[in-house]
Amino acid sequence: MKILITGTAGFIGYHLAIRMLERGDEVVGLDSINDYYDPNLKFDRLRQTGIPREAIQPGEMVASTKYPDYRFVQMDLQDQQPLMDLFRQEGFDRVCHLAAQAGVRYSLTHPHAYVDSNLVAFMNILEACRHNNIGHLAYASSSSVYGMNEAMPFSTHDNVDHPVSLYAATKKSNELMAHTYSHLYELPTTGLRFFTVYGPWGRPDMALFKFTRAILQDEPIHVYNNGEMQRDFTYIDDIVEGVVRVIDKAPSGNPQWSGSDPDPASSPAPYKIYNIGNNSPVHLMDFIQAIEKEAGREATKEFMPMQPGDVRRTWADVSDLMDDFDYKPATGIQEGVGRFVQWYREYYQELKYSR
Repeated sequence: MKILITGTAGFIGYHLAIRMLERGDEVVGLDSINDYYDPNLKFDRLRQTGIPREAIQPGEMVASTKYPDYRFVQMDLQDQQPLMDLFRQEGFDRVCHLAAQAGVRYSLTHPHAYVDSNLVAFMNILEACRHNNIGHLAYASSSSVYGMNEAMPFSTHDNVDHPVSLYAATKKSNELMAHTYSHLYELPTTGLRFFTVYGPWGRPDMALFKFTRAILQDEPIHVYNNGEMQRDFTYIDDIVEGVVRVIDKAPSGNPQWSGSDPDPASSPAPYKIYNIGNNSPVHLMDFIQAIEKEAGREATKEFMPMQPGDVRRTWADVSDLMDDFDYKPATGIQEGVGRFVQWYREYYQELKYSR
């Protein structure tokens, strides 16, 4: 099939594009390549897929030198008309929308970036899908939508109306917007609540990247909430496998859905929400210990209070993913951290001699 993947200079989008290409799909990648974190890492991800930095010009399609069925365009999704033109010209079968302004803490200081990138841009994606007969829109939501919910494990069938960050609020808003379009226009949509994704080519603002860098450079690490945190860390390959399975199977609606006892995860409309997580929370101190083992040295730890907008624990109930797709992420934390630390060493060793 022919698929548009937004955010292909980003962490998850980069890996998903490769996976779709290697199985034989035609992929158009899109990214604004903003400077939320070092754009050099984004350009290097693109280079791995055969998109050289020097060939990229805003709004112009670039053909991959590595994958015959891959093309990339730098575009800002807030610009509605160029996006509509792209949809009309390309005739996509599916869309996977991963582009977003990420980061919980950044949303405390740059709120308008989240309105622009996560609400306005998503509105434009929905409109483009609606007017171009897209067979299925899969999009990234987040475990952060669970907010103040303390029922464990987090279930998509629970109410999530109490977010604790603007980032989380925009992701919940995306789910509501998608349902409206599924209901009004029969647009099949699937929201994917990712749980703390990690792995090679990951984001520099995430804990694994920060901790690995600091430990290898003999710098202290900040351990928030005095280490009393748990995260359902999910390895990137497991995330991508889940996304691919979901993309291939558009929702058709839940005939048992009842307005007197509404299920938040489904609808009579072609709409569905899934968690994609490891279903195995890891204590923050055990996570740090796994990095220390792979790095071969102990971290200097500075214990800090809880940060605004953060949550103490995440834990994904993935029973729907297992029931509908016969799939459950399973990569263990030591294996996944080991692959990241190996990538980190190799990547920055290469940079040392190439720049």
